[in-house]
Amino acid sequence: MLKKIFIIISSIAPNTILANEPKDWQLGFQQAASKSMSDIVWFHDYMLLPIITAITAFVLFLLLYTCVRFRESKNKVASTTSHNTMIEVLWTLIPCIILIVMAVPSFKVLYSQDTIPKADVTIKAIGYQWYWGYEYPDENIIFDSYMINDEDLKENQPRLLTVDNEVFVPVNKVIKVMITANDVLHAWALPSFGVKRDAVPGRINETWFKAEKTGTFYGQCSELCGIKHAFMPITVNVVTEDEYNRWLEGAKIKFAKEELKINNKIAKTIKEIK
Repeated sequence: MLKKIFIIISSIAPNTILANEPKDWQLGFQQAASKSMSDIVWFHDYMLLPIITAITAFVLFLLLYTCVRFRESKNKVASTTSHNTMIEVLWTLIPCIILIVMAVPSFKVLYSQDTIPKADVTIKAIGYQWYWGYEYPDENIIFDSYMINDEDLKENQPRLLTVDNEVFVPVNKVIKVMITANDVLHAWALPSFGVKRDAVPGRINETWFKAEKTGTFYGQCSELCGIKHAFMPITVNVVTEDEYNRWLEGAKIKFAKEELKINNKIAKTIKEIK
């Protein structure tokens, strides 16, 4: 019931409350743009937060009560009580029950994240020091994505989050992301989609998301990877299927030309060395 109420509130809440990128003095998560992230937010806000708040208040009450009730001025003779069997049973069983109550929905969320449905689009993300490389294996598209420096930013482009080549995906489609690294550990993370996976050299990790609305969403490398760790942003544009198909057509031409230029430059360099 609580989850249904949360979904209804999220659907009618204005988008200005939480944006697709972090804001100054922001409290809480970014606005969810996928079911996985909606499940995470619900579990945090409506399951974990009430439980830990109640536990904190109860423990604080016990501490204050003990300080007042058993202060030295009211207890000239110290108590000789060593234990209470009933209390020991209760403070063992109750935490176990609380953990079980929290574990069931958390396992459900974890299972939904690890079980990848049939993919509509597959993307390979490769972490480098310090930028991301992307491949669309089914479309034969390969490109690198570098952060744009402060002096080159245009109006309304967020600092430390804007890149030269953005990832494009269609809305309401299952996107499978294969993640690896070429040098050291990195992590591909997109908070609005509830996605975070380590990029490990020599290993491919997989994750997925299904964006429920169009827009531009930002993430960053979330594994300390060196001096420029903070300069590896991730930008994903979620567009309609028609817009995505048009981008594919243009990307095949654009990145094919760039690859040709790189190959010609390499060939020229080799020739000069010889």
